[in-house]
Amino acid sequence: MKCCQGLHHGGHNVSGLAHSGFIRSLLIGSVLVLAGCAGYGGSNLKPGASVLPDVVASMGVPAMRWKDSDGSEQLAYPRGPAGTKTFMVFVRPDGVLEWIENVLYMEHFARIEAGKSDMSSVLRLLGPVSAHNAVYFKARNELVWSWLFCDSWSQQAFFDVLFDGSTGIVRSTQQRPNYVLLGGRVPGCGR
Repeated sequence: MKCCQGLHHGGHNVSGLAHSGFIRSLLIGSVLVLAGCAGYGGSNLKPGASVLPDVVASMGVPAMRWKDSDGSEQLAYPRGPAGTKTFMVFVRPDGVLEWIENVLYMEHFARIEAGKSDMSSVLRLLGPVSAHNAVYFKARNELVWSWLFCDSWSQQAFFDVLFDGSTGIVRSTQQRPNYVLLGGRVPGCGR
């Protein structure tokens, strides 16, 4: 019996799909997608050896970039809005990769200080927030930015930073579960 002989989907005979190259195309596409994810977090890059063009070739164009007075650079690679990581890449003044880290975790969040931190310092610490995770509340004159991350229990959660709408200074921060599954359950992070 031939592969897929007699299979039907939606009233159409799909037995010709395997022979038409559909399966082969699907497999090749899957391999290419997986290969494209190899540099997702820069795991193929070597601190002290890789250079800035290697970083961009592996991870893509950064969403944000800061250049310090000494010539060193910091590049932000958010993997949201559905992703739970933002990678910061630090490059020395000579263009050599210094280190890469995921910045969406509790110890990093603790660096944000209510009454002191401002929007630019939060952006530099956590990277950009996606447009649909930034909400302004007129009645409170408050802007809220939210990042999806994996909490200490390997569950998806949001970390929120609440800014004064006039000054841009942090009022407070909070963490809340990402209740998106049926029955109000929180998705795991797949670790």
